[in-house]
Amino acid sequence: MEPASVETTPKGRKGSLENPEVYENVPGHVIPVLEREFDDFDTEAGKFLRGETVEDQFIGFRLKQGVYGQRQEGVQMIRVKLPFGGVTPEQMEAFADLAEQYAPLRRGHITTRQNFQFHHVPLDDAAKAIRMIGEVGLSSREACGNTVRNVTGDPWAGVCEGELFDPTPYVGAFVRYFVRNEVCQLLPRKFKVAFTATDEDRAITNIHDLGFVPRIREVDGEQVRGFEIRTGGGTSIMPRVGAPFWEFASVDDGEYLKVSEAVLRIFDRQDELRANRARARIKFLIDKVGIEEFRRMVEAEVEGDWVAQRDFDPDPLLFVDDEQANAPPKPLAAGSPNGDNREFALFA
Repeated sequence: MEPASVETTPKGRKGSLENPEVYENVPGHVIPVLEREFDDFDTEAGKFLRGETVEDQFIGFRLKQGVYGQRQEGVQMIRVKLPFGGVTPEQMEAFADLAEQYAPLRRGHITTRQNFQFHHVPLDDAAKAIRMIGEVGLSSREACGNTVRNVTGDPWAGVCEGELFDPTPYVGAFVRYFVRNEVCQLLPRKFKVAFTATDEDRAITNIHDLGFVPRIREVDGEQVRGFEIRTGGGTSIMPRVGAPFWEFASVDDGEYLKVSEAVLRIFDRQDELRANRARARIKFLIDKVGIEEFRRMVEAEVEGDWVAQRDFDPDPLLFVDDEQANAPPKPLAAGSPNGDNREFALFA
């Protein structure tokens, strides 16, 4: 697994080799930024453009950096992940700058899975574009390819009526645990994950490869937070509605991370799925073995020797955002609901 720790006394500029990872608990700052990946992309793209690297070899590298080839020659689509949909005004400005400077159509698209996409970016500009979004704490890492894709969330999490607890901190820990994780760099097919806040399921967990729904269980007289975990859902070819396979995975001890990694390890070993890309999602494994057998497979996997080599403690990875501290100032008057709008008035 690539580096997953944060130095207590970092040296060097944020995102540099000396200080490679950035954890900032404000919306949009979720995935650690590694500056060396931008340099690597420059290097590998240059080799490909000079004919020193064959296309098949370059494609695998490119996809992990969130850069898709298009049917049009020489241009790319860049996909930027917004884990559980968080974004800041500064990041929106960076998106606008990217569109204006590198996307010929001067526009981007917001996807149904809380990503931003920019089309027709020349390959020799792609590294500049992903470096630009990296400077505001955003990442395209593993937005494409056979990896864990962007982890989506309930847009009402933390403020909706009826939620047992806010799943947001634990979603952030999930994202940070699995990005660049060696177990999910070359899966049989892409892997989509969603966390919802209530049983209303605004995140639509049942169409995902893994879906998480908050649960509370009493253990030794104490209320313990956890998730019901679902799997086997999907759209596109042969759509499926997922089903629960794990009744309760506690969160504060990281059990939900352990169970998730067990699922990914099992999925990664299904070499027969790799033979047919159109039938390689985990839903086809569930179709084959059934949800009960799959549960038994996961129960056996979490007893494996690999567990002792992992640290599932979510605390260092939690996304804890003090929304009140970062909230905009109170309105100056009823006529200015968004606070001080003098600059906007001048612009308008």
